[in-house]
Amino acid sequence: MEAVVASKPVIKVAAICGSLRKASYNRGLIRTALELTKESIAGIQMEYIDISPLPMLDTDLEVDGKFPPAVEAFRQKILEADRILIASPEYNYSLTAPLKNALDWASRPPNVWADKAAAIVSAGGGFGGARSHYHLRQVGVFLDLHFINKPEFYLNAFQPPAKFDSDGNLIDEDSKERMKQVLLSLQAFTLRLQPKN
Repeated sequence: MEAVVASKPVIKVAAICGSLRKASYNRGLIRTALELTKESIAGIQMEYIDISPLPMLDTDLEVDGKFPPAVEAFRQKILEADRILIASPEYNYSLTAPLKNALDWASRPPNVWADKAAAIVSAGGGFGGARSHYHLRQVGVFLDLHFINKPEFYLNAFQPPAKFDSDGNLIDEDSKERMKQVLLSLQAFTLRLQPKN
């Protein structure tokens, strides 16, 4: 059994959240994903990458072929990751400005998103952020991000029973299990895309 576990490759996942609020439900989804990868999913090493330090995209900030330090650090984290998990709140049927800004900075040549598998999760009212998924998937086509198709994860945060506590932490066990299935699907898709040795 140990030989099987030891031979399973570890994939590095960069997790980003399109909301900057500390108690954001979407940030709560990222915290849950981090917990799940530490407690119950072998083979995934996940790191939360904060997008709040990024300046608004302004190519005049690129001097002598270099990016501002916060942008360079962000791009390096994305480059080092095998895969991406994005928590995407829905604002006006689309993704948030901070998330789009992060996507744009990392797509500046050379595009560090290219050829990475990714998954989208979201929580909110109404459709639970589902419309932001559709727009993000369209952006991903240009960025060469390859999103998993199933399962989709968008959660109506305001439908009983309570899904989050007052700090934005996911407390609903069914939703945690759905998140686990997303992570397992991302892991399987990643392994399928990797070249065979």
